[in-house]
Order: sequence, then structure tokens, then C-alpha cells
Amino acid sequence: MTEPVAALSTGPVCPPGAAAFVVLAGGSGTRVGAGQNKVYLPLGGRPVVSWALSWADAVPEVGRVVLVIRPQDEAPAREAVAAAGIRLPVEIIHGGVTRHASEQNALDHLSWPICAGSLQVVAIHDGARPLAGPELLRTVIQAAAANGGAVPTLPEAEAWAVDEAGRLSPPAQGETLHRVQTPQAFRATPLLEAYAQALRDGTEGTDTSAALEGRPGVQVVAVPGSQENLKVTFAEDMSRAEALLPR
Repeated sequence: MTEPVAALSTGPVCPPGAAAFVVLAGGSGTRVGAGQNKVYLPLGGRPVVSWALSWADAVPEVGRVVLVIRPQDEAPAREAVAAAGIRLPVEIIHGGVTRHASEQNALDHLSWPICAGSLQVVAIHDGARPLAGPELLRTVIQAAAANGGAVPTLPEAEAWAVDEAGRLSPPAQGETLHRVQTPQAFRATPLLEAYAQALRDGTEGTDTSAALEGRPGVQVVAVPGSQENLKVTFAEDMSRAEALLPR
């Protein structure tokens, strides 16, 4: 579970090159209405997903970049990588039929350096969020190294809880409901172990952080998200994102 923590607790920090940045681009994105995967639509003259990839060179902790795609998207994925124009090589792998399965494939791909100890943190990002930026990516990586995991969130001032019977209730006293964003980051070894356990159990978490719930020595903390960190879901989101691009 996430705790609203803005500052890093004392603990290990992620050294340069010891984090992997995984960008998920395996969805269909049909709600945008463009007839193709939304992450390859043009935004500011380049594919949506290329904006996320381009942050990697600005975050010294990132040593590996992995782009998770559908098999049929090889050509546009390579075009997006070229458009990002980053120094680090981008490793393109195929995803699974669900988000959890795509994350599992990424962790399998990174398992050797994780087990060897050279990869300490894994950050996972939705390729349809082009505006999160390198500062937030670096914040979640360092917070994950210090605490175990980090998720950017925004408080939902008007949100209420809904139970299985459809009954509404306000948040409990002292609690607020938060909307989660990506990138999210986690210590690599506990994350790999959690997904291996989920595979053995035949279960899938509702999101990445859910797979780590209850693991010893791991606290997933919340860091402040950004109102500009929108997710391209509908056609109008493209116009909003275009207006927010750095000039």
C-alpha cells in the first residue's frame, strides 16, 4: 500500500547506471480513435512514446532502457526509438496479453543483471504518458532505492470509496484517496521475487505495487505527481498534450 511520503527516508540511494527504465507500449490504444496504437501517433512532430524514451539520457541513474511492444509494432517502435535520439541503446522486447504479463517479460529480460546485483532499481512507465519528465523519473528511482518502491500520486479531493455492493462512503478520518500515475519504481530484487511468486501462484496484481504488498523490508511510498502528467486515452488528450509540450 502507498503511504503519502514526500521526502526520502534514510536508506540506500541508486548509483549512476544502476536503474532500468521500462516503457510499456503494448496496448492497442483504440479509444483515441486513430485506428492504430496511440503511442505511435505524432505529438509535436514525433511519436508519443518517443517523449518518454528521451528522458533516459537526462537521468544519470538510468543505465538500461527497455521498450515493451506488441509483435506487430516492430516498425513504428523502431521509428519511435530513432525519434527519441538518446545515447543509451533501447532494448525492444515483446509484451504479453496483459500489463502484468508485459511487466513479467521485462523482468525476465532483466533478470540476469538483477540477480548479479548490477541492476538495483526498475522503473516502469506507461508509454502513453509523454509529459512526466526526467525529474519525476529520477525522484521515483531514488525514493524506491531508499524505501523499496515509489509511486507518483495526486490527491482526489472529491473522491469517495465505493464497496462491492455499490455503497458510497467518504475516506476514513485522516486518509485521502489518491490517483496514481507512472513512472513507478521499485527495488529490483524484491520486484523480481514478487513476480516470480505471482507466476508460481497463478495470480496477477492490480498494478505493479500490488505485487509487492506485504513483502518484508519493502515500503511503497507516494511521491507528488504532476497535473501535467496526463495519459493519452482519448482524442482530446492529444490536443491537451500538444499544448503542454516544452517549447
